[in-house]
Amino acid sequence: MAGKLHTVRGRGGIVTAPHHLAAQAGLDVLKDGGSAAQATIAVAATLAVVYPHMTGLGGDGFWLIREADGRVHAVHGVGGAAQAATLDRYAGHAAVPWRGPLAANTVAGTLSAWEAVLATEPAPLPLSRLLAPAIAHAEAGVAVTAGHAALAASKGPELRAQPGTYAQVFEPEGRPLREGDVLRQPALARTLRRLGEAGPADFYTGALAADVAADLAALGSPVAAADLAAHRATRPEPLAVETQAGTLYNSAPPTQGVASLLILALAERAGRSTGVGFAHVHTLVEATKQAFLWRDGHCGDPAYMTVAAQDLLDDAEALDAMAARIDPAQALPWPQPSQWGDTCWFGAADAQGQVVSAIQSTYFEFGSGLVLPQTGITWQNRGASFRLTETGWNALKPGRKPFHTLNPALAALGDGRVMAYGTMGGEGQPQTQGAVFSRHVWHGMDLQEAISAPRWLLGRTWGEDSTTLKIEDGFAPEVYAALEAAGHVVERVGPLTAMMGHAGALVRHPDGALEGATDPRSDGGVAAW
Repeated sequence: MAGKLHTVRGRGGIVTAPHHLAAQAGLDVLKDGGSAAQATIAVAATLAVVYPHMTGLGGDGFWLIREADGRVHAVHGVGGAAQAATLDRYAGHAAVPWRGPLAANTVAGTLSAWEAVLATEPAPLPLSRLLAPAIAHAEAGVAVTAGHAALAASKGPELRAQPGTYAQVFEPEGRPLREGDVLRQPALARTLRRLGEAGPADFYTGALAADVAADLAALGSPVAAADLAAHRATRPEPLAVETQAGTLYNSAPPTQGVASLLILALAERAGRSTGVGFAHVHTLVEATKQAFLWRDGHCGDPAYMTVAAQDLLDDAEALDAMAARIDPAQALPWPQPSQWGDTCWFGAADAQGQVVSAIQSTYFEFGSGLVLPQTGITWQNRGASFRLTETGWNALKPGRKPFHTLNPALAALGDGRVMAYGTMGGEGQPQTQGAVFSRHVWHGMDLQEAISAPRWLLGRTWGEDSTTLKIEDGFAPEVYAALEAAGHVVERVGPLTAMMGHAGALVRHPDGALEGATDPRSDGGVAAW
């Protein structure tokens, strides 16, 4: 994004999203009298149209909502594996394929999350109103972003080879769409219009469900009509951890929300640095390692977990013991296996005091690559993360929910501020959350600067196998030298790289003032009034 970004302020309402048209769609809902939660539905729908490489109706979604009275609740729209997604179905495969019909093996939970979110609202605007901007953009067309164009070019060969209508929709002229080309999605527009009339449940049990199931069957996906009909959104208690700054919230398993909370809780216990130099980065990276070790050993579908994430967060002695493993001068040898995923985080706050942190995704860019002919929906490949084994972590079983990198964050600070924040980026999500929160809350950095400043990423991302500590240009030279001296395998990367994710944040102050920021690494925007 050209030019320097500044923190956006308002009092009537604020929305931040990784595409400016989605942020504007949310703000228009607020201006029409809708709540922050309703605004995020408009944002989510618009992102499905204007940012289809990152999210869509065929994916999963998670919401954290803080009401004006301080109550925090969650909605999980995460689909389980199809009943036909058995180990026998994958005989001959060493792993679930990343693309294609066998990758499209879980139910899409996004629309169930929308329905559940709106069910909590006392006077929701009609769904047709919330979907109107998305429908208009799908029908009239929207300019392709630089990020979309780059991914379409690099992933085109594997995506156009999949059954369905990917090539017809995203390569209408026989080539990947380029930046500035107009993307039109008439089939998706018709689907959104049907949803506005019949409601989200139609996707699971109605006429729309029949069309979806027929397309999935024709394309070879294991997901059937019975799987759609059996799906329900859930409302688990959000995870929470008490810190010196206030109460931090995140999503419960099967997400990695516990890792995001652990990073900040452990780094605080290890001792906050006096600035944002070596000690700050090193401590957060080492806290990340401890958090990931616990996450990768325990976190997944809660029905299969043997320990409870909240129990750990409530156990001060256990947290102290984990923090004590952080050496202030020496890096723990790495790597460990890393997690993938591309995502859209977005947030909204209204004048009445409701603050929302939300995230949804189709996992990889364009998900499984299956675009359903009748509906224009791109189906996720979240179930490609399942392991083809009888037992153990994230083992494939019919009905089992896959481990999720998605995790929206929210904090109720001791000084009365409420902060919603998050990012896309799979393995980088907890790390970027830690960077943004600690810079703004612990070190008083301006909200936009906390996002724009150079970041780091431990582990692999965006199709890379290296598990180095990737760190953007822009830190003081002595920071890189000190990190290497401490034993980190430092890999310098260019400034403002997409591999660092597309972060966003907003803050509601006790007097009602609102602040929001977006990531110059994205095509995002903040809309406020």
